[in-house]
Amino acid sequence: MTVAEELTPATPDESEEPIKQRKNGLYPGVSDELAENMKSGWADTELRDLEPIPQAAETAARRAALSARFPGERLVIPAGNLKTRSNDTEYAFRASVEYAYLTGNQTEDGVLVLEPTAEGHEATIYLLPRSDRENGEFWLDGQGELWVGRRHSLTEAGTLYGIPASDVRELAGALREATGPVRVVRGYDAGIEAALTDKVTAERDEELRVFLSEARLVKDDFEIGELQKAVDSTVRGFEDVVKVLDKAEATSERYIEGTFFLRARVEGNDVGYGTIAAAGPHACTLHWVRNDGAVRSGELLLLDAGVETHTYYTADVTRTLPINGRFSDIQRKIYDAVYEAQEAGIAAVKPGAKYRDFHDAAQRVLAERLVEWGLVEGPVERVLELGLQRRWTLHGTGHMLGMDVHDCAAARVEAYVDGVLEPGMCLTVEPGLYFQADDLTVPEEYRGIGVRIEDDILVTEDGNRNLSAALPRRSDEVEAWMASVKG
Repeated sequence: MTVAEELTPATPDESEEPIKQRKNGLYPGVSDELAENMKSGWADTELRDLEPIPQAAETAARRAALSARFPGERLVIPAGNLKTRSNDTEYAFRASVEYAYLTGNQTEDGVLVLEPTAEGHEATIYLLPRSDRENGEFWLDGQGELWVGRRHSLTEAGTLYGIPASDVRELAGALREATGPVRVVRGYDAGIEAALTDKVTAERDEELRVFLSEARLVKDDFEIGELQKAVDSTVRGFEDVVKVLDKAEATSERYIEGTFFLRARVEGNDVGYGTIAAAGPHACTLHWVRNDGAVRSGELLLLDAGVETHTYYTADVTRTLPINGRFSDIQRKIYDAVYEAQEAGIAAVKPGAKYRDFHDAAQRVLAERLVEWGLVEGPVERVLELGLQRRWTLHGTGHMLGMDVHDCAAARVEAYVDGVLEPGMCLTVEPGLYFQADDLTVPEEYRGIGVRIEDDILVTEDGNRNLSAALPRRSDEVEAWMASVKG
């Protein structure tokens, strides 16, 4: 018996719970007359002219690959649930990457189930149906249609995602009764995991998670298009920031953060991660997201930000900009060293190269400059062997990019960091130098200067393509670009 067959309820309403009233709500209840009135007089709003989502063919191919990897096993991939922010307000929902990657759907409480068959698997997407008008959910429940907006009907969802859709409210009960091998992606839906608690193992579930992470290492054409779209919006967001640097000087780094966020929300779904708008010595804090510091002429602004598209693909770009439009001599010296390191790193990105090659190439250049400046004792090979440059370079030179800003993080080390680059992989190249304000091992003029340059690089058949090349990188070009943007 399939899960879909197991879900047929004895009566339509047997699983419904009473709609909870707010403790201090102004209306103590609902009269029978009002309840009856609210049931009728509504137009038919079923959408009958829908087309499948643009990536429907790609999500079907991804499910087919998943099916081939785990034949004969029931596979359960939840979207996740709403999370409380405070009292009765929730954080904006973002579906799990695994679920969105396989379905294109982004709805809370959704679950994709792949049922094993003789030929492979049958996929069903389990969702909340439209709000019930009979029991008043659509206007009384906090997640009802009149409170948070219309949900797609199950028929509409089936058309959009190319997957038969069923009512998710019956899924947990059916899974408790299901037999045969099962795997679930953990960490997103406690109710679904509880229903499977005696049927799954951590080791087997981890294999599922790892497979889905590694499946995203090589991007298909749709994904590459989305990443380019994200980068293009991000470039415009950086231009927006340069135009208002005078207003940021009059306020704080928050003005920069808010300016970029406006572009992300207008052209995309959101920012792909917390924007780092780090001015002055804050640039030496790698993930400075407080963004509450002063923006001063004569100092540098390290802006690390990315727009996330409506399909969850994010850019990840960093530029370090002179707030007054011109680098000082020491700022330019440090910036040019980072630029040279990034050039070496980007040149090492090509099919067949080791993943580590771009990191090693960039780190070598930075180590050479640190030795040349007398900040660390050479030779360079000794510095690299002992990792002495890391006092000022701190982090790795890049990471995979996609639906997560640090994409494919659950992949095996041998498939990722110790792996080989292939066409379709997309990664960042982002060397940096950071001289902390309290670092007494460097001359005073270096202290408080942080520089990072980051671009999104696609591995191609014959080398690479810089998706973010529209943003200037060379110091003189940065100055010219800022002047032209400011008008």
